[in-house]
Amino acid sequence: MGLLSSSYSSSFTTFALFLFLVQLSCFFNNLNAKHSVANSHNRRGHHHHHNTQNPPLNPRLDRAFLALQAWKSVIYSDPKNFTANWVGPRVCNYTGVYCAPSQDDPKVTVVAGIDLNHGDIAGFLPAELGLLSDLALLHLNSNRFCGILPRTLSNLSLLHELDLSNNRFVGPFPTVVLSLPSLRYLDIRFNEFEGSLPVDLFNKTFDAIFLNNNRLSSSIPRSFGRISASVLVFANNKFGGCLPESIVNLAETLEELVMINTSLQGCLPQQVGFLYKLRVFDVSFNKIVGPIPYSLAGLSHLEQLNLAHNMMTGIVPMGVCELPNLANFTFSYNFFCEEEGICRNLTSKRTVFDDRRNCLPEKPLQRSKKECNAVNQNPVDCIKLCCTTEGGFGNNATSSSSMPTMPISAPPFIAPSHP
Repeated sequence: MGLLSSSYSSSFTTFALFLFLVQLSCFFNNLNAKHSVANSHNRRGHHHHHNTQNPPLNPRLDRAFLALQAWKSVIYSDPKNFTANWVGPRVCNYTGVYCAPSQDDPKVTVVAGIDLNHGDIAGFLPAELGLLSDLALLHLNSNRFCGILPRTLSNLSLLHELDLSNNRFVGPFPTVVLSLPSLRYLDIRFNEFEGSLPVDLFNKTFDAIFLNNNRLSSSIPRSFGRISASVLVFANNKFGGCLPESIVNLAETLEELVMINTSLQGCLPQQVGFLYKLRVFDVSFNKIVGPIPYSLAGLSHLEQLNLAHNMMTGIVPMGVCELPNLANFTFSYNFFCEEEGICRNLTSKRTVFDDRRNCLPEKPLQRSKKECNAVNQNPVDCIKLCCTTEGGFGNNATSSSSMPTMPISAPPFIAPSHP
């Protein structure tokens, strides 16, 4: 999945991170400004250089010292010696710790950022981290931190970015993150979180949410459209249900929606075609049925469209294939029976495409006539087959158990996107 590994990178260069922290006041005055997740996170590179400032100690740095020492005491493996110099009260000299003028008093120096990305550090997060009340950025991806998140993280009222990805955290969805008023970037992918998503998650204003590759199992709620984000990656969980029509409410913000292998069912709603800012739409490896909504032909910014490994039928519409920015269109392993116009040869417009294992006449590597007839002789009525209850279908709808089934191969592994 080159797209995910390049577009969703989440580390700063040392210089970019330093500027970010020095200019905190300006940054927080523009919290609602739109930023491009795909580009901003590509700029974040891992660093070992630490801040060489020696600001005068103050009560906030004293509290930071207590917090960091408590944290160091519960780290039992640090093979790259990230915390080797976490000694003494000059916390601004610690590797991975970044200081900046405080928001409320520029004359006071505080710990504003911690970046231990790719440290391979083993341990857990102690309650004392709640003392870091000036923290705006906490990056811990690609370590071996385990256990549950302490409730005291709710004290981090200025935290803007939280990246806990690729660790060993467990337990239910960490609801403590929903109490952080400044949080805009949440990345908890590649952990062992399990159970349902809290309803409050869909009432939050985030710029990006990465939940993929956990053990989350709740259904997609009808309130899905209340969430405000430009990037949503929910892949490789067991959410179930179908995309609700309320998704249209994300039209002003949503640019990337990735729901690979999330047990989605039902038809794609026409409202997907109203997400006019959408650049990436990937719902592969699910149980989606019915046709491609022709409304998708209005997504002029769409670059990546992946419908592969579902149970979709009907025609591949020419309007979708003619989208001006479409670079990759994958609809293999479905039951499509016709490709309109240029859809038959997308390479002529330099679009990468894959139409294997469908029911397309005169195309190689298609399904058998027996497979195709079993599905196409019983077309799905999407008007009846709709989400009227959370996680299921309406009373008059065809139940998921009566829909045709087909074996699908194991979903692609979405590699951690941290370089």
